[in-house]
Amino acid sequence: MPTPNIPVTDALLHALPKSDLHCHLDGSLRLKTMLELAEQQKVKLPADTEEGLAHAMRIGERHGSLEEYLKGFDITLSVLQTEESLYRAAYELALDAHAENCRLLEVRYAPVLHGQRGLKPTVVVEAVLEGLRRAERETGIIAGVLVCGIRNMSPETSLRLAELSVAYKNKGVLGFDLAGAEDGNPAKDHQHAFQLILNNNVNCTVHAGEAYGPPSIAQALHYCGAHRIGHGVRLREDGDLLNYVNDHRIPIESCPSSNVQTGAVPDMASHPFKFYLDFGIRVTVNTDNRLITNTTVTKELGLLVKQFGLDVHDIKNVLVAGFKSAFLTFHDRAQLIRRVQKEMEETINRFAAGQGTAVAPLANAANPAAAPAKKADAKPVASA
Repeated sequence: MPTPNIPVTDALLHALPKSDLHCHLDGSLRLKTMLELAEQQKVKLPADTEEGLAHAMRIGERHGSLEEYLKGFDITLSVLQTEESLYRAAYELALDAHAENCRLLEVRYAPVLHGQRGLKPTVVVEAVLEGLRRAERETGIIAGVLVCGIRNMSPETSLRLAELSVAYKNKGVLGFDLAGAEDGNPAKDHQHAFQLILNNNVNCTVHAGEAYGPPSIAQALHYCGAHRIGHGVRLREDGDLLNYVNDHRIPIESCPSSNVQTGAVPDMASHPFKFYLDFGIRVTVNTDNRLITNTTVTKELGLLVKQFGLDVHDIKNVLVAGFKSAFLTFHDRAQLIRRVQKEMEETINRFAAGQGTAVAPLANAANPAAAPAKKADAKPVASA
């Protein structure tokens, strides 16, 4: 039975099952949580109200460069230096994703950035995993972790983080990533870390083609063995590489609003998303940073629908691409895809019959007052 070609409304986008494969923990806190954590930890923030903090961090605003955009993380990281804060941030992030019908969430962060007060990397990983596990138990969302190496840190640091990823393989860590300032910090410098990752059959992705051109993407693929590419907006500048990515079904983790805010593209109209989709690239839609970008997957999809006129068939293809690109085992991924495809058809048919419901308020960066973790459950299980 063919899919009805119904109007793509915000209510439909909210109701459809989604994934978020590119989401940074330290860029996706709730403003209210930041203020509460700062008060508990005696940390001085640039403002003491949600509105003031949003203004100080330039949430949802365009920045002059990726490096300027990343300055906001200095503020969020200042309150993410304890087990309790990491547990709470991870738990609430998964709740926020579930509130907009994300069925799969891959949370990425660099444990090395959370050790300013002496937390061991293993303790950092355990705290985040415990927060995600609690959300999984309560909501049914599938949530896992990508450990990030940092381009502008030493290759030795990335190697240590790769070792951490290997140690937690099959224990909640789904893969390894390379993030940070791209221009002037080539991915090939971190090749030893990725060699360890690949030798241990661990999934990996790399931020590439965001603040630098196609050679950065080529390094991610050919020096680091990336299974996915983060952002990749400049892939279109190299037709040969574009075809390689397409032929090998290498997914692009697209984060449209973030790309505009970091200056990776001049505006949404200039974003290559629609070109990638039409060309056959396996392109997915993600948030990057729910707080700093002030977005959700639903909002990103809505912006793309408005800008490029995507129809319901396009949306289905994009959403399925997200689940196909997940760092899960083949059988788990196949089972999940069958389940969400069935749900997509049922949801679209329900809306076609005029039975779609209104959009419920979302717990996200735009609604930071959503319920925090219960005080009694705020402390993670002690790490071994």
